[in-house]
Parts: sequence; structure tokens; C-alpha cells
Amino acid sequence: MNRNSKDLTLTAMFLALGLVLPFLTGQIPQIGNMLLPMHIPVFLCGLICGWRYGAILGFILPILRNAVFGMPVLFPTGIAMAFELMTYGLVAGFLYGTSRWQCVIALYRSMIAAMLAGRIVWGFVQMILLGISGQGFTWQMFMAGALLNAIPGIILQLIFIPAIMIALNRTGLVRFRKRQTSAGL
Repeated sequence: MNRNSKDLTLTAMFLALGLVLPFLTGQIPQIGNMLLPMHIPVFLCGLICGWRYGAILGFILPILRNAVFGMPVLFPTGIAMAFELMTYGLVAGFLYGTSRWQCVIALYRSMIAAMLAGRIVWGFVQMILLGISGQGFTWQMFMAGALLNAIPGIILQLIFIPAIMIALNRTGLVRFRKRQTSAGL
């Protein structure tokens, strides 16, 4: 199987996972939506398949989930999530893919940078969408939505995604690698 077919197949699997995971976390009423279940497959897709696939999956996932299941509400939540998740897949995939060494440290750097960039993009899109509809978007709304309510999900992502990548490395399915330099050849 060539690389593009493999990445396309994996992206379809991550799409299916992103559609189903919110049903599992939704069973935990107090923090279910705070676990950010759609973020995990987007991060994994960007890290494993590359930034292009991660970005496309991130943008499509909340919109498709709204079309199929009616959640998340499309305006403004789903649209803002589409841009946020697109940024996660793009930034995490690009930084990790271009990292000199693909290891746990590079993984954390890529994820944290993507989380920061995605939350900034989410806030910017929310500000535009709520401004268009005549509502305001305050600093308190940004802090609550981007950070405070997201803490359980951020912690889950920072533990779960590296654990999956380490397991995939140990099985040989997705290898950490060290990029050769021209001097080292």
C-alpha cells in the first residue's frame, strides 16, 4: 500500500473515531464535554499522517458531526471548532513532521504549540462570529472556553496521545525517528 493510500485510510479511521468518541465521553455528565474527545483523533492524524491530513480532518470533523448527529451546534460552536481543530492538525503535524528528531520531546513541543495556536484561532473566530451576530466575546469568555473548561481535556491529551505514540513506536507501526544530516551520511 502506498503512503497516500495508507494516510487516507488512517484519516478515515480517525474521522470515524472522532464521530464516535463524543458518545463515550458524553456518558460522564460532569466532565464529558470537557474531555475534548474530537481533539484526540485530530492530533493523532496530524502526527501520524501529516499536517495536510490533520488539517483537513480537523476542519471537516465538527461540521460532519453536526450534519450527522446535530452536535456540536454549528453556529458559532461548530464553525469555531472547525478552525480550532484544523489548526491543531496543521500545527502539530507540521511541527512534528519537520522536527529534526521525532521523539516524545518533539511530540510535546508540537502538541503544546498546536494547543496554544488552536485556542488563539478559536478565540479569534468566536470573536468574529459573535460580532457578526451582534453578541460580544469577552476576555472572560475566552479564558473560560479556551483554558478553564478545557483543563481536563488538555491533561487527557498530554497523557493519552504520547502514550499512544509510544505504544505505536514500540510495536513498530509508527516509528520515532532521527533525521540524518548531510554531515552524518
